[in-house]
Amino acid sequence: MGAFFLIFAGLLASGIPIALTLGMAGTAYLYLSGNGMMVLMLPQRMMAGIDQFVLLTIPLFLLAGALMNVGGVTDRIVHFARAMVGHRRGGMSSVSILSSGFFAGISGSATAEASALGSILIPTMSKQGMPAAYAAALIAVSSVMGPIIPPSITMIIYGVLSGTSIGQLFLAGIVPGIAIAGGLLAYATWRAKRDGFPMTERVNGKERWKATVRTLPALLLPAIILVGIKAGIFTPTEAAAVAVAYALVIGFIYRDLTLRRVWNAMIATTLVSASILFITSMASVVSFVFTLEQVPQHIAELVLSITENPWLILLLLNLLLLVLGMFLEPISILILTMPILLKFQAMIDMDPVQFGTVVVLNVVIGMATPPVGILLFIASAISGEPVTRVIREALPLVGICIAVLALIALVPALSLALPNTLF
Repeated sequence: MGAFFLIFAGLLASGIPIALTLGMAGTAYLYLSGNGMMVLMLPQRMMAGIDQFVLLTIPLFLLAGALMNVGGVTDRIVHFARAMVGHRRGGMSSVSILSSGFFAGISGSATAEASALGSILIPTMSKQGMPAAYAAALIAVSSVMGPIIPPSITMIIYGVLSGTSIGQLFLAGIVPGIAIAGGLLAYATWRAKRDGFPMTERVNGKERWKATVRTLPALLLPAIILVGIKAGIFTPTEAAAVAVAYALVIGFIYRDLTLRRVWNAMIATTLVSASILFITSMASVVSFVFTLEQVPQHIAELVLSITENPWLILLLLNLLLLVLGMFLEPISILILTMPILLKFQAMIDMDPVQFGTVVVLNVVIGMATPPVGILLFIASAISGEPVTRVIREALPLVGICIAVLALIALVPALSLALPNTLF
């Protein structure tokens, strides 16, 4: 397997896209290991990797988020958050965190959240007197809530690959998302007082009510999805279709959607969905190679030769996933490592829903973890600040996320209370 990892690292370092890297490395390894005839099976393996009805939720949830985004929902969310907390000292930093939490219930994607909110809020925070690097770091790290708060594309992928209930995973992500938002808000408040960020005028009650009414339909979407799945009204796939219909209805009612905007949203969704499913199909090739070479069993034996303590095994797993999250997309990580992850889950005897929540938290936090987290580079590009400055500002914020991760891993009730109560 050393040859596979060398080929994979070399292709990735040369700038070849991750999807092609996965397929080329897996194919090359089969030839080098004397299993060249098995390459004929790869098209079948690729199709089997994406031939699952529940994966239809991905383009549908992406389309619902895109429709709301082009329909002006992003602006309404920011306006609502500003009306609620914008009057506090350094209020726009709190607005950014709350906007990320609300937007997470629509997009389900960290990179989409960082791009959409960053272009609006980073310049606004800078105008209010906050350092641009701090504003960029705040957007980058708060965007990790996107794949945690339901609906979450990353949770869907984990549920499909592991056989875990997607509805339970959605519910399990609520408390961690709220905990991250609370920790970031506490830090933003302390930082605003320490550095004396300016205050803005308080919005009157009439404006708050108006902002609430305009934003409420968008904020109700996650609740509709969760209640519908819990009540057995629709499956996760049907819930995604309902989300698209709901986005269309409120978009046309508010007259924010036009046929051209709907078409643009569909094109954007098609491109992103094709990318995700192509990565999924190519990663199935590597998963086939791992199964063929019994990689999960070998790694499990290696870990057990180091320690049999479940807490140390969990610590090693968290460190591994955080590092992988810096370099790879969460979906690629899950597909590549799922056989290994399931071995780890059996070794430490952790509840599947709690384990899934811990895994997803790890890979999405890795996206904002220095030095190479992709969210840091997105925010840096939007702000125009050097990524080194953004990293410096992001370190305490990432520390808050890791502290929440530790709590979720050590206290099962934080992730299991809602699924156990409502399912």
